Amino acid sequence: MNRMQVVYRVAGSAGEIEARARAIAVEQSIEMPPHAVRNHRVSAEVLGRVEQIVADGPDHFLVTISLALETTGFEAGQMMNMLFGNSSLHPDLTLLDVDLEVQAASRFGGPRFGLDGLRRLVGAGKRPLTCTALKPQGSTVEELAELAGQFAEAGIDIIKDDHGLADQHSTPFAQRVAAVQEAVDAANRASGHRTLYAPSLTGGPARQRKQLTVARELGVGALLIAPMISGCGALQELADEGVPILAHPALAGAARISPTLLLGKLFRLFGADAVIYPNHGGRFSFAPALCRDIARTARTAWAGLASSVPVPAGGMHPDRVEELVEFYGRDVMLLIGGALLEAEDTRAAASAFVQRVALCEHRG
Repeated sequence: MNRMQVVYRVAGSAGEIEARARAIAVEQSIEMPPHAVRNHRVSAEVLGRVEQIVADGPDHFLVTISLALETTGFEAGQMMNMLFGNSSLHPDLTLLDVDLEVQAASRFGGPRFGLDGLRRLVGAGKRPLTCTALKPQGSTVEELAELAGQFAEAGIDIIKDDHGLADQHSTPFAQRVAAVQEAVDAANRASGHRTLYAPSLTGGPARQRKQLTVARELGVGALLIAPMISGCGALQELADEGVPILAHPALAGAARISPTLLLGKLFRLFGADAVIYPNHGGRFSFAPALCRDIARTARTAWAGLASSVPVPAGGMHPDRVEELVEFYGRDVMLLIGGALLEAEDTRAAASAFVQRVALCEHRG
């Protein structure tokens, strides 16, 4: 099949929806009056087609449009453009879903490690994975390295940069990554753990390429990227680097794209092995049902791709570990940051977190 099926939720009246749907199909494909197209192949194969219109509540409709896969070039950024580029500027519609077949999905890449691969790398067995963040901004390189060492000694699986850490004067990227990776390596040697460090890659292509070179030379075990800031194309290319990729949701709420689609499906399609998203009951307003949908979508068999690991985060506390495993099951990564940092003894708090998660291996 050479087309993808895209679903939008559109506001409008019953008398206008068919014309509005045709306009979206044109806008997201050839972007010109169809009658002015003189190339028959373009009209027959490239022009978007309205496949279905279904009522979805008062003055709202679910509109399914098929778009030619060739228009994406199988590049993640262009895929986002074809799904919702111009139409995101219209306030009457939301991008809800997209579906494509196995052969097409494989050309975008998908996760290279996924849940099973990450578990193998850190030696996690069947238990949930653990994660934490280095923060706050403004800390010195030495402070962040000391903190990373404590987290690694405690046995946390993945230590990531806070997404706000970049190449600031207080913690220059190259110095920070070298110091943190050294601290993690030392702790791993002493404890036998296999903690991975995921520095945050930021900036444009040239800056990011320099950061990637530094990270690879220092032997980092994972990478963090915010695809809606650095670009989905950057995520897709980083997935080829041979280390796990964590995707951060910063700016993901700035467009009318279903969080389940963006965080649970598209980031996975473009190569994210683990996807961070706001958990219910924390600092953000995501409802439990939405959180469950994101996790389910990230893990459910789809188009032959490996699953992404759902990473609920945002104001999480170790006291909720058992509740969260009951809610999500064991196939999850629990990210707790600030609650560990506010403890008097950070290492002890991190160790207690790890131990609570270990006891959940047979839950869920």
